[in-house]
Amino acid sequence: MEREGSRCSAVALTIARRCARSSAVSGPERVLVAMSGGVDSSVAAALLREQGHTLVGVTLHLWDATGESKVGRCCAPEDRDDARRTCEALDIPHYVIDEREAFRTEVVDPFLDAYRGGTTPSPCVACNQYVKLGRLAQLADQLGCTKIATGHYARVELDPTGPVLLRGADASKDQSYFLYGVPSSILARLVLPLGGMTKDRTRDEGRRLGVPNWAKKDSQELCFVPDGDIGGFVEREAGAGTAGRIVDETGAVLAAHDGVQRFTIGQRKGLGLAGPAPDGKPRYVLRIVRETGDVIVGGEDGLRADALTARHVTWIGDAPREAFEAEVQIRHRHAASPARVEPTADGFVARFASPQRAVAPGQAAVVYVGPRVVGGGTIA
Repeated sequence: MEREGSRCSAVALTIARRCARSSAVSGPERVLVAMSGGVDSSVAAALLREQGHTLVGVTLHLWDATGESKVGRCCAPEDRDDARRTCEALDIPHYVIDEREAFRTEVVDPFLDAYRGGTTPSPCVACNQYVKLGRLAQLADQLGCTKIATGHYARVELDPTGPVLLRGADASKDQSYFLYGVPSSILARLVLPLGGMTKDRTRDEGRRLGVPNWAKKDSQELCFVPDGDIGGFVEREAGAGTAGRIVDETGAVLAAHDGVQRFTIGQRKGLGLAGPAPDGKPRYVLRIVRETGDVIVGGEDGLRADALTARHVTWIGDAPREAFEAEVQIRHRHAASPARVEPTADGFVARFASPQRAVAPGQAAVVYVGPRVVGGGTIA
C-alpha cells in the first residue's frame, strides 16, 4: 500500500418499501472513499467530509495507458495526481493501490476473449463486481472503515430484507445498470452521495466546496480504450479474432473480413462493403456466427427481437421462482422496455411487449421494477 497524503411474488417485487431507509451514513463514521481523480468521486468525498465523517481516500491503479492517443480517467498518472490533490485539499489520507493484475485478469482478458469470439461485453459490470467494489470492501476492512463511498449516480436503500439498489435521480447519468452484480453484502455498506443529484448540481457543489477539479471534463470512452478504437485495442493486446465472410440474409457472400473483433450487432459503418443493399437501404450487422466467423448483414428490420435469454444471472435478494412483469434494459443509455421475465434454471428469458433493436450477445440485460434493480445477467 502506497500512501500519498426465494420466492419473488408480484407483491415482493413492488416498490412499496414502507420500512426502507437510505444507506447514507446517519452519524459520523469512518468511510473509505474511492478516488478516481474525476469530479464525481471528488465531490462525493467533499460532501461526506462536510457532513463530519472520517474519510480515507483510495485510488485503484488499474491500467497503464501506454501507447494510447488519449488518457483514460482511471488509467493516467494525472488522474491519480488529481485524486491526491483533492485528498490534500480535504485533509484526508490518500492511498494508491496497485490492482493492475486483477483488472487484467477479471476485466481486460474477458473483454478481449469476448470480442475475439464475436460478442460485445459490458466490462464496467465486471469491473464494479470483481475489482473496484470487491477490492474496496476488502480494503475497507483492513483500514477500519464501516462504509464504502463512490461517485456513482445510483441509490441504495435498506429494507428489512436487505439492500435495495435504485436508479439515480438523473436519468441521463444513471449508473445502476453497471451495479447489478455487486453482492448484497457490499451494497449494504455502499454510500452514494451523488445518487439524488444531477451532474450540473454535482459541479455546483464541487465549486461551492472548493474541490480542485470541479470543472474537469468527463470521460466518454472505456478507461482502458481511451481512443475508442476497440478493434485496434483487441488486435494489439490479443491478436485478431476469427476471420470469415460478410454474408447477406440470402447467403450471398459480399466480402471477406480479417476478424470478428471489428464488428458488433447493429453496426452500420466500417463494414468494408462497396455500397448499400440492392434496394438502396443501408446494411447492418444482424448476427455474428462464432463458429465460422461469418458476419450476417441485412436491413434494419432484421435487428429487432421479441425476446432474449440471459445467463450468469445475479439477483439482488431472493431469486424469483415465478414469471413477473418488469422492465429490461439491454445496454447502457438505452431505455428499459416492458417485458415478462421468466426465471430459468440458469438465468432468465425476457419477452418484450414490443421488439427491441440490436440485442447484442455479451451485453448486460438488467431487470427493473420501477426504479428498483431486481437483477441482471449476460445476454446469450
